[in-house]
Amino acid sequence: MKILVPIKRVPDPDTKIRLQPDGAGVASDGVKFSLNPFDAIALEEALRLEEKLGEMDLVVVSVGGEETIETLRVGLAMGAKRALLIKTSADLDSLAVAKILAAVYQREQPDFVLMGKQAIDDDSNQVGQMLAALLGIGQATFVSKLELVEQHTQARCARETDAGLETLTVKLPAIITADLRLNEPRYVSLPGIMKAKKKPLEELELAALGVTAVSRTKILKYETPPQRQAGVRVKTVDELVDKLKNEAKAI
Repeated sequence: MKILVPIKRVPDPDTKIRLQPDGAGVASDGVKFSLNPFDAIALEEALRLEEKLGEMDLVVVSVGGEETIETLRVGLAMGAKRALLIKTSADLDSLAVAKILAAVYQREQPDFVLMGKQAIDDDSNQVGQMLAALLGIGQATFVSKLELVEQHTQARCARETDAGLETLTVKLPAIITADLRLNEPRYVSLPGIMKAKKKPLEELELAALGVTAVSRTKILKYETPPQRQAGVRVKTVDELVDKLKNEAKAI
């Protein structure tokens, strides 16, 4: 069985984000980058499936520049068998990334794709759904529990919705996106880091995939949110109601 796990290089969740002076983007100087946490959960689930079901071909793939190799090495250190970098310096939107991953899917022909539901840098939560639409295959999003059934031809997925917990079965191949509750990713061990240096990491240009990826959306400017004002401590409920009514205009 082959599982394709797309991963993304994002600013570390513990890093304080700063914007460039002209608002053109996020300042990268001195910023630590890491593997997108939702993608780490997806890869962890693929590794657990391998531990349960036997040897698998687990492939991590990412889109970006040379700096993305570091993130792919983390995926290899966690336990992926090989890595694939689709090289581009362009700032791509979700649809462009989905088109590239669709071309990778056609090249690799995995049994299914397991990926994070969103990246923490843009929170767009679109690539998985777009990828399923481009490929014309099923999808299960926000999955918090995953089980392969019917001789591994289907995936039984539990997912959280506004109405509660929903369980559905999707025929493979399919796109499955991981939610936070799916698992807790393992730490990367030193032996894993050493082994990752010898694992295959292939680099491909977009032209080699026969795909042209152009963003249809453009970010005009980044702005920091307004400074939060200090809270006010009130002594009585009546004072709270008065402030909500006459100052905050909330009631």
